Amino acid sequence: NFGANVPVRGGAGGGQAVESVGIDWCVRRPAHLLSSRFCKFWVTQQTPHRLVPRVFALQGFCHGKPQLGLSHTSALHVLATLQTPTRLACLSHTYACKFLFTTHPNPIMLCKFCSHRTPTPLFLTLHNTNPSPRLCRYDGSQGYVDPNAPSLAVAFSNGRIQLMRNEVDEKALIIETGLRISRIKWNCAGTVLAVSGASLPTEAERKALEARQRDGEDKPDGDQPDPDKESNAVQFYTPFGRHLRSLKVPGTGINGLSWEGSGLRIALAVDSFIYFANIRPDYKWGYFGKTLVYAYTKPERSEHCVVFWETKTDERHVKYVKKLVAIRAAGDNCCLVTKTEDGSDQWILILCNAIGTPIDSKYTEVEPINLSMTGHHVVVASEDYVYVWQYRSMLTSADPKVMAGASLRKDGKDKMFHIDDLGIQDPKQSDKNVAKRAKEQYGLTTDPICCTALSARYLVVGRESGNVHRYVLPEIKYDCKFALKSRPQQMAFNCDSTRIAVIDANGVLNFLDADTKQYVKNAPVSTLASLFSNAPVGAHLPFERKDVWDMKWSDDNPNLFSMMEKTRMYIFRGLDVEEPIPSSGYICQFNNLKVKSVMLDEIMQNPEHPNIKEMVLRFETKSLRDTRELLQSVGLKEAFQFISDNPHNRLWRLMAEAALERLDFITAEKAFVRGADYQGIQFVKRLKVLDDKLKQKAEVAAYFKNFDQAENIYRDIDRKDLAIDLRMRLGDWFRVVQLLQSGGGDDHLLGKAWNNIGDYYAERYKWASAVQYYAQAKNYERLAHCYYVLEDYNGLEDLIHTLSEGDPLLISIGQKFATVGMSDHAVRAFLKAGDIKAAIDCCITLNQWDVGVKLAGSNEFAQVETLLTKYAQHLLEKQKPLHAVELYRKSNHHIDAAKLLFKLGKESGVKGKFDRAKKLYVIGALEVEKYRKQVLDAKRDGKKTVGRQVLDGLMSDDATTGTTNFMDKSWRGAEAFHFLLLAQRQLFEGYVDAATKTALRLTEYEDILEVRDIFSLIALCAYFNKYFGQCSRAFIKLETLEGAEPTMLENYQNLALSIFTKYPPVDPIAKKKVQCPECRAEIKDWSTQCNECGAKFPACVISGRPLLGERTVQCRVCRHLAYEQEAHTINYCPLCHHYAFSDR
Repeated sequence: NFGANVPVRGGAGGGQAVESVGIDWCVRRPAHLLSSRFCKFWVTQQTPHRLVPRVFALQGFCHGKPQLGLSHTSALHVLATLQTPTRLACLSHTYACKFLFTTHPNPIMLCKFCSHRTPTPLFLTLHNTNPSPRLCRYDGSQGYVDPNAPSLAVAFSNGRIQLMRNEVDEKALIIETGLRISRIKWNCAGTVLAVSGASLPTEAERKALEARQRDGEDKPDGDQPDPDKESNAVQFYTPFGRHLRSLKVPGTGINGLSWEGSGLRIALAVDSFIYFANIRPDYKWGYFGKTLVYAYTKPERSEHCVVFWETKTDERHVKYVKKLVAIRAAGDNCCLVTKTEDGSDQWILILCNAIGTPIDSKYTEVEPINLSMTGHHVVVASEDYVYVWQYRSMLTSADPKVMAGASLRKDGKDKMFHIDDLGIQDPKQSDKNVAKRAKEQYGLTTDPICCTALSARYLVVGRESGNVHRYVLPEIKYDCKFALKSRPQQMAFNCDSTRIAVIDANGVLNFLDADTKQYVKNAPVSTLASLFSNAPVGAHLPFERKDVWDMKWSDDNPNLFSMMEKTRMYIFRGLDVEEPIPSSGYICQFNNLKVKSVMLDEIMQNPEHPNIKEMVLRFETKSLRDTRELLQSVGLKEAFQFISDNPHNRLWRLMAEAALERLDFITAEKAFVRGADYQGIQFVKRLKVLDDKLKQKAEVAAYFKNFDQAENIYRDIDRKDLAIDLRMRLGDWFRVVQLLQSGGGDDHLLGKAWNNIGDYYAERYKWASAVQYYAQAKNYERLAHCYYVLEDYNGLEDLIHTLSEGDPLLISIGQKFATVGMSDHAVRAFLKAGDIKAAIDCCITLNQWDVGVKLAGSNEFAQVETLLTKYAQHLLEKQKPLHAVELYRKSNHHIDAAKLLFKLGKESGVKGKFDRAKKLYVIGALEVEKYRKQVLDAKRDGKKTVGRQVLDGLMSDDATTGTTNFMDKSWRGAEAFHFLLLAQRQLFEGYVDAATKTALRLTEYEDILEVRDIFSLIALCAYFNKYFGQCSRAFIKLETLEGAEPTMLENYQNLALSIFTKYPPVDPIAKKKVQCPECRAEIKDWSTQCNECGAKFPACVISGRPLLGERTVQCRVCRHLAYEQEAHTINYCPLCHHYAFSDR
């Protein structure tokens, strides 16, 4: 989009005009930014054979840093190598210290410069080349619009341009410009390529003009181009080769062009003039609700930065989107179009809300060259296919008609069709099937799609030939076809879908009739409807404006529209135009006789921190301004007549407001009726009922939001109750409290005010402030919630004491305590509320089974035993036996815990983990002791029933398992592993005699320990103690082990043979004689049983020696004995590890 061309005359010396050869912008930049651009300055003079450099200075940069400096001498040396017999035609740079240049004739050369060495040319062969190719590369200093976007352009004079991603790109894009190209240039951001040259009439136009001349017409028609006359033009393309606009330029030839640093202006050297044209970039942006969404790129990131800017609150939400293609917005949502990253040639339509949160998405195979959107549809069009997605917004509209229509639409309906298929395919077919069928039937269309437009009723698709197809929504049924004079660039429907505004590729705006059935009868001649009263569908309005680059219909009036022409904004009512407004903003909204525009050019200069006051502008229409002036200068009657002649709901509302200020309720009611404002009508009726004009004046002041004035009026007439009621309706509870404390109202209203102030702070998560007001209002429910959020459990506990028994809030408080694991407080709350079951469930959930069982027993709640058993079984199935043990212990099921511990201890002993096995057996035995104490306490307290039940259960379990003396043998496992570990420790410490005596004790625990482990240890200890008799007996036991492998038995035999062939199997004679304490028979000091009387001798738990009549001490926990002289060295029992020997 372009503004006016401003010529600047160039001259030299005494005013003689000279021909310009090349131009470039002189950009003033800070020193730290100079390294980010490739800088070159030269003055050349064209000769018939070569370009002779007069001044040449060259500096190369790679990725923003100086990499190479060419001196004046070396630069001239490079040119000298090319002057004979060729001449330098064009020079450009690449990254990595490479320079591309062309010579005449036409090879393209890539030279690498290394210091002052002679460059080595590398040739790139291109087909269909012509003399004097042009080169231009974008340096990427401001990022890329797409990571795969071409940045190198090679242009030939025959009108072809090759777009390449790098100098060795094998998949280059070819553009047919139809120009004799003279210059090409990228803009500063690499988003637009400008191509200048001379264009000739097409072959068809030439033949038609020649035929007219043969018929006798000497000169062609003024509207037709001269076949012998060239016209200068500048064409603009995207990096992917899509044509954007064409700019016609007067003169004999364009000798140079250059972009301004901001990319918003372009300079053209034509003959002895310099023309300047304003550029209006097609930014990726949209506006919906009160949110402006726009995208820009950063040099350091490959993604697009998408900003969702709420223009009322100045809040910004930033999202980074990969491969962003386009943005459109309408209704309550915007649509972001991105390309998939898996290379599947699919695009994603992402529906977002005002903060950038995706709420829906769709995949499509249609390339989004054109994109349109309304509040319920998204249309994507490529050159051949159209994809329509009927989405459903998550938000609800305030308009009941809109919601009623939305409820009839299906959610997520979509359809794809070929532009030449007028029958429209079945929506149930997939995109691939539709594309395959259409490709087989129609192939590639010869008339590509160039633009689309949407309304609530119609979809129109414009084609490059000027034909426009119309489809009926929501059925997407082909309706009719229009014919335009030129290729449309942009189309838009008015609010009632009766008119279509069309801006063509040359910036000419005109209108089409879309529905003549809805024209306005007896309408003024100046309205658009009157001009189409008898016209067929698709008729052209005799209206035309040039140099138009943007337009917007009014959302509430089909005859109002605004448009941007060059750097001015025009507002039209029908065909009546208002005075132009100087502006360069992009129109984003037009309703209520106000136009809102955004200064996108300035926003893109500083996209991260836009200024809401300077970047968002609002303009009023002339009718709105005139109405205000009439209401201030003349009476209501004249203003009423003026608005009747120029009706609009916004003007009627303005009229009603002026009548309310003067308390003219009759006029106000008429204005509200004309403006279809039902609420205003009801407000006037309420005012008429009031018997006091001061009250009416106060209500009017409140209607205009002058609340302080309304309150003062009520207080002046001594009606503080009405002032309080006003503030309550406004939700100004702070002021309500002030009014109540100054007199008036009651405690009920004050409590209500405190509650609402507490809600105010709670909604803003200011819980500490909310607590104060809820406490004053005695709103314990909200107060408990605040305490819970603040984690003030002391305050929450105080509420338990404050509330009365049976209060339902106690249940909620108990649940809050249970969620944080505070079982005692939770149980207390549940018990005070009278919910015993909830208290027991809380104990079970928090693994407090002892409290739960006690509560169940005291309240005759028998189900807890079943739950306990099921939960323990569940833990065992989940391979969590220790959790099950803890469960049994906390629920006072000591016997079950002991059995499980003994089982785990035996498993650990089999695995060789003797230390762990001993610990488990000790803990199990201690559980049996707890059970024993529980039974004794029950008997002592007279609870014979409980004791009898426990004892009966134990006896029945013993009968089932065959264990009759479970309690008596509870310490056997612990003893076995204790003596096993003790014997090993004594052996390794060198006390072989003590180790032998302790190891011989292990023969009593063959039911617990492995037989192989017992007799292996006995044999080892006896061997080192020279007790070969005991060693021989141990080997005999090992050689006859049941279930042992033959190899192991053979090894035992071989080892025994090697020992006892050297030593006889005889024990040494004991030096010390000992007697049996019972029968006084002589026994050995290591004997565990008397052979005469059969008395068994217990072992000392400290040394492992048999107890044979010396003084002993007993552990008060496990009740095991030890020699008193041995117990002097330690203060704890080595078996149960309790401090049982410390107090003797």
